[in-house]
Amino acid sequence: MLGTTDVSTGPTPATSLSRVTGDGAGRVVKFHAPEIVFGVGSTGEVAHAVARLGGRRPFLVTDAGLVETGWVDEIARDLRSAGLDPVVWSEPTPNPKDHEIEAGTDVYRDRGCDVLVAVGGGSVMDAAKGVAILAANDGRILDYEGVDRVAAPIPPLVMVPTTAGTGADVSQFCIVTDTGRGTKITILGRSLVPDITVIDPRLLTTMPEWLSAATGLDALTHGIEAFVSLAHNPLTDDHALRAVTLVIGTLARTIDDPTSLPMRTVMAQASLEGGLAFTNAILGAAHAMSHQVGGLLDLPHGVINGILLPHVIRFNADADGSPYVPVARQLGLDEARGSAREAALAVADRVETLARQVGVPRSLGTIGVREEDVDRLAGFALRDACMATNPRPVTHADVAALFRQAL
Repeated sequence: MLGTTDVSTGPTPATSLSRVTGDGAGRVVKFHAPEIVFGVGSTGEVAHAVARLGGRRPFLVTDAGLVETGWVDEIARDLRSAGLDPVVWSEPTPNPKDHEIEAGTDVYRDRGCDVLVAVGGGSVMDAAKGVAILAANDGRILDYEGVDRVAAPIPPLVMVPTTAGTGADVSQFCIVTDTGRGTKITILGRSLVPDITVIDPRLLTTMPEWLSAATGLDALTHGIEAFVSLAHNPLTDDHALRAVTLVIGTLARTIDDPTSLPMRTVMAQASLEGGLAFTNAILGAAHAMSHQVGGLLDLPHGVINGILLPHVIRFNADADGSPYVPVARQLGLDEARGSAREAALAVADRVETLARQVGVPRSLGTIGVREEDVDRLAGFALRDACMATNPRPVTHADVAALFRQAL
């Protein structure tokens, strides 16, 4: 479709039909998505997007590393050529902090900005969403933790992702680090779905190897967790499976050949498909747990997902492996012809193999999590919005046990 690869790019009609006629039948569902502009060279559309949204002084949110790549200058030049007056703010750090968002809001207001343009990965896009929330609603960003807490309409958002995996460019999520408590909060609501996302695979070619691996595993986790989520529906299932197959078949190849535009295009599509799936189906325990580790240690979210996801799949499979059978079948795993539990465990093993292949550590202990952190992390994870849609009910003891297994 949008890219070419030698892996299967979608579920068979039988797979989709079984989900529709099973637990998806008779439900009324919603599907949120922004306007999507996709393709090599599509950053030329950013200025048009801003103008169509009524922007005159766009607030261009990015980070210092991306300024060095030249992409920010290119987009800023396009904005100026269109008669716009961009204000560049490059202060956000990975896992954007509450105080950073509040400082950015002050700049946005002081400079009289209107449309927000985020050029970056998930952290930059979350920072832009946070500024948009406060620009229209006042208070502190932590006040908006939870679901549908943002009352006043926010300024228009244009997203330009430079990584392939976070899905923040199409999602209704905003993840912010609460520096006081050393955790991450989730802000969730329809108003946070961006207006327009412009996805140019060229921008992925400057990612370092570790970031390609981390964001790719994030996209894989989005696909798997969205597919088995309690909130999955027939409109999300195909996107979720598509994300899984594209990542499994392509991620390692982008590590080997980082400048390949065909491979980067496939990964850009995988990120998009995963984002469309999870913003509508929500996620599960892997994300709920990963958010807490990232908030505590300020580490890459996708790396943590790559460690945790196999453990969560096995935990869920001990209760019911059937949601993972279509995933195993889609990946061509022999165990898909066996029991549901065998199929689910094979999916976990395949995820673990890919994580090792792209250089993700085997354990949380390797990245700094300690035994004495476990109870605190488990308590925060249980309160994360993503935990509510995990296919198996989870207790504090369960989460603590999962963290210990991953140590």
